[in-house]
Amino acid sequence: MPLPSTASAFRLFRPVLAIVSVGWLSSCGLQKDVDVELPAPPAQLVAECYLESGQIPQITVTETVPYLSEPSNELLTDVTVTLTGPTGRIDTLRFGPGQNAGTKKFFTHRGRRRLTIRPGDTYRLDVKDTKGRHLFGSSTMPAIVPIDTVEWKFNDRTGEQRKAYVLTKFDDPAATVDFYRLQVHRRHVNDDPEVDYTPDDRLLNGQRFVLGTSYEFSPNDTLFVALYHLERPYYDFLRSIDDAQSANGNPFGQPAKVRSTVEGGIGVFTILSYERRRVILKE
Repeated sequence: MPLPSTASAFRLFRPVLAIVSVGWLSSCGLQKDVDVELPAPPAQLVAECYLESGQIPQITVTETVPYLSEPSNELLTDVTVTLTGPTGRIDTLRFGPGQNAGTKKFFTHRGRRRLTIRPGDTYRLDVKDTKGRHLFGSSTMPAIVPIDTVEWKFNDRTGEQRKAYVLTKFDDPAATVDFYRLQVHRRHVNDDPEVDYTPDDRLLNGQRFVLGTSYEFSPNDTLFVALYHLERPYYDFLRSIDDAQSANGNPFGQPAKVRSTVEGGIGVFTILSYERRRVILKE
């Protein structure tokens, strides 16, 4: 199931004159307005596509807008989107904006058939428009790393303070460098996750992972625990999104660049490989 949208991380700076006021200086009578002219880079294609075996492919194609401008609702109608599978078959995704009934996410283009994807299969995405822009990328499905066990334990308190922590255990393959994402959702997998970790195996290569939460879940909570095995480019993308969100609006933070998994534009294209468990926290 597709992960939460990251399109908001792809906004760029607006070519305007910005007024910068330093508040603490103004209290001392030292306020000074500075005009800063921001650059005006050309608009780039933006793509967000997560392939999943057994699902019809869907993709959102937009373009970057100036950082301080209002979000644009204008759809790109001159875009051609194709997927090339491991056998060389090329499928053209038709333009038909809509909303996925399960994930509630919007898309601009959609395929006609469900995909059958196996670990090791590689797909290529190509997005072209009539302006000559060409966004492209490829993804290879990682092997599924199975969850060994999901365990929980309650504290010794009562009433509303009675809470449990959750442990997820799995074994890391020793022969490869591996990257993961662990998500824990409460009640619905399409809500924001209660837990979202992105570990790698640098310190635990070939060993057992035990990832735990705090005491934050109540008796009889229904949880969905998902372990994603990620490609390195998608892992780097997720980490860069976190860095960009942390730096956004922080006058003392260093600017952070989103590390796309595609070329010729901005965005993410990846094949999801995961196992999900549903548990009910019984005492």
